Amino acid sequence: MKGVQERTLAILELLAKHAEGMELAAIADRLDIPRSAVHRLLTDLAISGYVRQAREHGDYLLTTKLVSIGLSFLSNSGIVDIAQPLLNRLAEISGELVRLSVVDGDRLTWVARAQGARQGLRYDPDMGADARLSCSSTGWAWLSTFADEEAIARVRKQGLGKVRDYGPNAPQGIKKLLSFIQTTRKLGFSMTEETYAHGLNAISAPVRLVSQPSLGVLTIAGPNFRLTPKRMKALGPELVSYASQLATTSGSSPYFNPMQRSASPIQGINRKLIYAE
Repeated sequence: MKGVQERTLAILELLAKHAEGMELAAIADRLDIPRSAVHRLLTDLAISGYVRQAREHGDYLLTTKLVSIGLSFLSNSGIVDIAQPLLNRLAEISGELVRLSVVDGDRLTWVARAQGARQGLRYDPDMGADARLSCSSTGWAWLSTFADEEAIARVRKQGLGKVRDYGPNAPQGIKKLLSFIQTTRKLGFSMTEETYAHGLNAISAPVRLVSQPSLGVLTIAGPNFRLTPKRMKALGPELVSYASQLATTSGSSPYFNPMQRSASPIQGINRKLIYAE
């Protein structure tokens, strides 16, 4: 049986995926929690200011309190202050969406972005989307920083992303995925073509200091008609350079400081990764 804390977090995570709100019964059914228990937890969350009802007896929605806490943390950590100028410049150079994810224990969480597209289709995925290490550019870049055995263990723990749920080129076997990871390791950056979503290509490079665990991943993503394989290869060295610059300057952030961080054991991988390609 799930404890109160686990149930409460599950409710918050579920509501975060449904900005329009959800009925109490729908929440209970989705999470397989008795309705009476869900009602008590929602009442407590409402009193604390984390959820609200759209109307009396109506759907429950998240408030901005969690967002406020997250933004306050980012502001105090200095992550955005450090990264944003670099992201802006890289977005201007590439003309595409640039995003930074940071490693937070067993999670990759998107914390900053810059949009460089001046016209035409803009790729701007929702923050908070579930991730799959096996089929995303970000995932491949992060996995490339581990030995093959550990990379495979992480993927097996999470599971392979299915073609029906992700992109038409999502690798469906460990052997195929491992070849992509090894190629990423040799290049210094990953290249994906419609592995995470239809029509989406991306390149990513790990943000890391020599002999240190990865601090995060820097990504350039865009529509495949614009971000072609030839263009991705051309942008790769620039991306790696900016990832290196970010790693070098990250020491001024207490969050990024590698002296305050350590690699998480593989047995602890049990939380969702949050990112968008």
